[in-house]
Amino acid sequence: MKKYIVSVLILTVFHFVAAAAVTDTVETYSAAMKKNIKAVVIRPDGYSRAQALPVVYLLHGYSGNYADWITKAPEITKIADRYNLIIVCPDGGFGSWYWDSPADPSFQYETYVSKELVQWIDQRYKTIPSNKGRAITGLSMGGHGALYLAIRHQDVFGAAGSMSGGVDIRPFPHNWDMAKRLGTYAAAPERWEKNTVINMLHLIQPNSLALVIDCGTGDFFYAVNEKLHEQMVYRNIAHDYITRPGVHNWEYWQNAVEYQLLFMHRFFNRQ
Repeated sequence: MKKYIVSVLILTVFHFVAAAAVTDTVETYSAAMKKNIKAVVIRPDGYSRAQALPVVYLLHGYSGNYADWITKAPEITKIADRYNLIIVCPDGGFGSWYWDSPADPSFQYETYVSKELVQWIDQRYKTIPSNKGRAITGLSMGGHGALYLAIRHQDVFGAAGSMSGGVDIRPFPHNWDMAKRLGTYAAAPERWEKNTVINMLHLIQPNSLALVIDCGTGDFFYAVNEKLHEQMVYRNIAHDYITRPGVHNWEYWQNAVEYQLLFMHRFFNRQ
């Protein structure tokens, strides 16, 4: 009897260890930019048994690419298994800030991520094709991008987050290629005012978006995140706000993404 019990336990443990998420590297086409763009798609272990699963779009930062999250924070595959959700990591270009650039027609990443890629994923994977089954988050430039896209496309995304996000671009007029995408702040101030997240809060419809914001106290974006939080409190916009010691690096984001995906999981479970 003891040998039999031990054998069953060993087999059970082996089966658990063997089960794991599957990572696809896919190539999608953007009609808006007339080019192919890569993305990573993480399918959880429960994908084959599911009828439809929620999706989290996970955006990279400035100078990064579609492979950043899977190579620098590979634990996200385990989180996908834990919460039984699909994670999509698109390529956002070098310094796109996820805008449809009014200054450079070759950068149309708002259209790509919020429309073209979402449609491509919904057509090829077992997703929940509504904002009740879609969330978006990201780090740094991608934190700005996630909030920007979610606020502008509340019919597409039901939850959004930001990790160390550049949530107010105006204090940084000479940084990270933003002037290439919008024109200089001096020459086109209206573009900067219109396309910074902190000035878009009036667009958030009541009870439309579940929001989570996270930034380390030693981050150069900490001050703008504090101001965003204050404005959201003033406007009575419900959100989770997380701060803790940390700076603008992968050690911080490897930790932060755990909180973000837990938040998204809980959002999906409420739908």
